[in-house]
Amino acid sequence: MENIILGTAGHIDHGKTSLVKALTGVETDRLKEEKERGITIELGFASLDLPNGKHLGIVDMPGHEKFIKNMVAGSSGIDIVTMVIAADEGVMPQTREHMEICNLMGIEHGIIALTKTDLVDEDLLEMALDDINDFVQGTFLEEQPIVPLSSATGQGLDKFIATLESICNNIPERKFSSIFRLPVDRVFSMKGFGTVITGTLTSGTIHGGQDIMVYPKKIISKVRGIQVHNSSVDKASAGTRTAINFQGLDKESVFRGDILSTPDTLIKSYMVDAHFHYLKSNIKPAKPRTRIRFHSGTSEILGYMILLDREELLPGDEAPVQFRLESPVCCIKDDRYVIRNYSPIKTIGGGAILNPASQKHKLFDKKVIQGLEDLLLDDGEQTISFFLSLKGFSGLSLNHLRVMTNLSDKKLAGTLQKMLAKQKIIQTDKERQIYVNGAFFDEFKTKILEKIQDYHNANPLKEGMPTQELKSKFQYIEDAKFFNILFTKLAKENAIIQNKNIIKLADFKVALEVDQHKIKEKIIKIYQSAGLTPPFFRTICQELDLDQKTAKDVLAMLLEEKLIVKTKDDLNFDAKAIASLEKNLISFLKDKEQITTPEFKEMIGISRKFIIPLIEYFDSVNLTIRVGDTRQLRKKI
Repeated sequence: MENIILGTAGHIDHGKTSLVKALTGVETDRLKEEKERGITIELGFASLDLPNGKHLGIVDMPGHEKFIKNMVAGSSGIDIVTMVIAADEGVMPQTREHMEICNLMGIEHGIIALTKTDLVDEDLLEMALDDINDFVQGTFLEEQPIVPLSSATGQGLDKFIATLESICNNIPERKFSSIFRLPVDRVFSMKGFGTVITGTLTSGTIHGGQDIMVYPKKIISKVRGIQVHNSSVDKASAGTRTAINFQGLDKESVFRGDILSTPDTLIKSYMVDAHFHYLKSNIKPAKPRTRIRFHSGTSEILGYMILLDREELLPGDEAPVQFRLESPVCCIKDDRYVIRNYSPIKTIGGGAILNPASQKHKLFDKKVIQGLEDLLLDDGEQTISFFLSLKGFSGLSLNHLRVMTNLSDKKLAGTLQKMLAKQKIIQTDKERQIYVNGAFFDEFKTKILEKIQDYHNANPLKEGMPTQELKSKFQYIEDAKFFNILFTKLAKENAIIQNKNIIKLADFKVALEVDQHKIKEKIIKIYQSAGLTPPFFRTICQELDLDQKTAKDVLAMLLEEKLIVKTKDDLNFDAKAIASLEKNLISFLKDKEQITTPEFKEMIGISRKFIIPLIEYFDSVNLTIRVGDTRQLRKKI
């Protein structure tokens, strides 16, 4: 790794700030109160270039117990921790709490600086070393180098830098998300520059001139300039301490805890699911709905911890939990977090985010609990399937899947292609790139077929079910594209036949009973005999003594089979008679170019009762168009 973030941790007055100054020449205590009291209150920042060319961004974290929340904010994005322990005091309470926080944040690399060696003799130095060796047992600093040094005399600093360089050479590349994110740890104004925001760039890259969104408020501003290690650059990449100057962004609208990212990328949520490690140092079990302080990135948010699979959590236990928060967060899967007790304020645990945009779960839901535990396996296909199963018919967009899976863009695209090929997932919207769980899609196909079958059973004389009526049975699905893809797949599988606005099962055929068939034949004969002067349909029903349902079903069949043509006022005409009339009307209009209603009546020789429905019928099928008191052909034929 070329760009590395080093954080200092340890008890108050153990020499963290002095060590940073001795290494870099930078006094990180910049506040008046810090200088007056001689303690670090806020995060301090410096940089160091190692002899091997690697760049270190240094975050100096406060050691006083009152400012632990600032220390937690500074631990976000750290690659290496220097645990600073004074030789004249040894391991102290905040040394232990800082170690717990570093463990919870998933930090794996570090070095121990045994400071103030100029103030102790050999015996005290040996006692301090024994104390440290006992302290680091079972932590990420076990078997890591311990370097005795003095920031005052400079003794041991060369060895410290050489040891640090060796550690940096052996750090594997960090797994970075493709999404640009910078948790805000400082906001200030500079004369002639405007608002400047600083933070550790945890993932992605940023370029000058790029539009950036401040989350969770979703304020958009343009990058005016970028600095890394106090040098202006065109772009900054993950793993660097970065300062960004924004164009026209009000300083009062951005705070520590906010996150910078690209517009419409992150998901704002008041609930997250997580894997939680309840520290062994806790005295009492954790109860349901424990009031907590949730630390993620540089933010601290109040909320409640919900136990999903048990009634209480014993010290040292690990479990899936849900955090319900009073303010929204914008996390990504696998983000590390720390939980501190509401009162008295103390670090009680932490872990990794599993579901960054969750919803309320039923307690002891085995499917959800198993799904969350499976997310720890880092299986891309399994992760995608689980999140899509939670979203049901609505599915998830590609952009949301980037946040929910924390896979690189390349790996996510490859995984989705494999799952599409195996039909484990279905893409229901290519433009918006929406994906639905394949198992849900298959289950929904079954529901659709059942609804069509129910319709056939209730309406055996109708050719099929109106498509809109079918869709209305599933009003919770608003996306028309979802249905279009579903119907297309069912048609390809020869399960249904769709004809314009009618849909039916592929093997369905209208089957008339003997008496219904006779009724149909009688009605056809009546219309054929009547020609262009048919009786009203209600009159036919009365003459044949038909019940309402049978009459409607037979009429629907005659219309679907196009044996009769429906106009207004309960009038239906024999289809052959209409076709003959249409031919004569076209011939007339080609010759005369227009026709009046009296001329139409004279041409046919029937009463006005039939003339008006007929002439309006030809308007409705776009054969003719009304111009004043005449009709003309709508288009050339």
